[in-house]
Amino acid sequence: MSATRPDRADTEGAGGRTSEPGTTPASGTPSDPGSDGAALHRPAGGRLKDGVDRFRTLLRSIARSWRRSLQFRTVVATMLLTSVSFVAVGGFLSNQIASALYDERFDQFSAEARSALTSTKAVFRDSSATDRDTTSRLVFDSVNALVGSRTNAPRQAMLVPITAGEGLFIPTTVSQDGATAGMFPDDLQQAVAAGQDVYWAPITIPVTENGEPDAPGIAFGTQVQLPPERSPYALYVYYDLSSMQATLDSIHGVLWLVGVVLLLVIGGVTWYVTRSVVLPVGHAASVSEKLAAGQLQERMEVTGEDEVARLGASFNRMAASLQDQITQLAQLSQMQQRFVSDVSHELRTPLTTVRMAAEVLHDARDEFNPVNKRSAEILFDQVERFQALLADLLEISRFDAGAAVLEAESVDVVQLVQHAIDGARPLAERLGTELSIVSTESRCIVDADGRRIDRILRNLIVNALEHGEARPVEVHIACNPEAVAVAVRDHGIGMTPLEASRVFDRFWRADPARARTTGGSGLGLSIATEDARLHGAWLEAWGLPGEGACFRLTLPRHQGSVLMSSPLALPPGAVRDRTGSAGEPRHGASHEAGDGTREDTGATTRESSATQ
Repeated sequence: MSATRPDRADTEGAGGRTSEPGTTPASGTPSDPGSDGAALHRPAGGRLKDGVDRFRTLLRSIARSWRRSLQFRTVVATMLLTSVSFVAVGGFLSNQIASALYDERFDQFSAEARSALTSTKAVFRDSSATDRDTTSRLVFDSVNALVGSRTNAPRQAMLVPITAGEGLFIPTTVSQDGATAGMFPDDLQQAVAAGQDVYWAPITIPVTENGEPDAPGIAFGTQVQLPPERSPYALYVYYDLSSMQATLDSIHGVLWLVGVVLLLVIGGVTWYVTRSVVLPVGHAASVSEKLAAGQLQERMEVTGEDEVARLGASFNRMAASLQDQITQLAQLSQMQQRFVSDVSHELRTPLTTVRMAAEVLHDARDEFNPVNKRSAEILFDQVERFQALLADLLEISRFDAGAAVLEAESVDVVQLVQHAIDGARPLAERLGTELSIVSTESRCIVDADGRRIDRILRNLIVNALEHGEARPVEVHIACNPEAVAVAVRDHGIGMTPLEASRVFDRFWRADPARARTTGGSGLGLSIATEDARLHGAWLEAWGLPGEGACFRLTLPRHQGSVLMSSPLALPPGAVRDRTGSAGEPRHGASHEAGDGTREDTGATTRESSATQ
């Protein structure tokens, strides 16, 4: 809020005239009692800077609440916008009040000062004083005659010599103790010394009659000649505006008080209104978090019939519907798992009997005619496939029931790889595929379940042989102090990115019409994924059509540790950049177990959930 009146539009530079003839501002720029240099100056600049500093400090201290509380942001934003509105309205009102308070008084002061100075100037001009005493008494009486006792703006006078010339000299004469010629601006003194008009300028009075220091005021001055030599002197009259400034300050204080009270009231109203909306939303968020955590019985409290109540009722209906559906799905899943487990167990006995009969027929097939001999061989092969499928179903049912237990011990991955290759060697020879190990490691010890790791490796190697199209299959082994990696690389038909993302799904086949050479169950990679999960390991796939495929198993050296990177690129031999990633863009998918930040040193892979 401003403390001064606006500049007058009818003022000119020093030597010019106001709208009233004979009264001229002393400054070189448009000026008035509220101009620069006046004591009636605006306090907005300094206060605004202090307010900005305090506001910045406040913002830093409440940043956390601003980010996390919708109610807090709403209340603060409302109060800030209201504050801006109050400052704008208050500044406008202050400007209007100051203008109304000073414009009329300035015109009155200007007319009074011009009349008084002109009269005193005529007295000096018409005086017949010829000696120092008479002139001194004339000056003293004239200066005292210019003093006014107006309660709202007392007037004082001062006579100041312009030059120290020859002859009679009258020193500075003042009507108020403590006043000096130094309180008049230089431009006013220069204007009076150079012209014969009446000039004015805002001043600061050092001490008023009431003892108030640095009071605002306005001074008017003109040049006079004292008898008998007609020496030039500057005659000033000035008005004390401290009472008017006090009135304006009181008005400002009332405006500030009203603004603060209204701001607090608006803030309180905003807080109450937003609280009635934010509390139900916060309660809904809390209930949602509990529902997500599995507490499906949680519901919102609903009171009233307004929009928030309808929202709560709708939320509760949605939660109830989700609970029913999740319960039904859980029951259906349990029934399916129990059905698979029961059927698998129940099939073991008749399957054993059928297998025994199939073995008898298979052993005696040479005694049959060609048709029966082929039928006995097909029966034996399909019974073996059926038995493998049954074993995989039983294993999957244990994973689904959470009954799978990891029996970890120190094992050598190199030996496990060699054992898996030896087991797959007959299949490789039958397919005409070269199977080899590519590694510089002689020992890679990890804490793992040897049986499960061997099963993973056998699944990966057999899968590579089946889809390798009789091309070489390499098994790469690498290790570092944190992890051990095994990658099985073939150069067969390969996979598309979509196929690589689904290769770990149960019973999924890239080409449903493709026959399985070894009669696999279609659950091998799914079981391998679950085995890797138990170890906190990564099982990842990469492939490109016509370029083959690669499966990489990365194991932590110690149980409980979190994998951060793999010692092998995916696929092995990919060009790495400075970050350890492959230089060429690759496509693939990965199934990970364990928590932690992933930093793949191999080719870029596309992540997919390992949950089956």
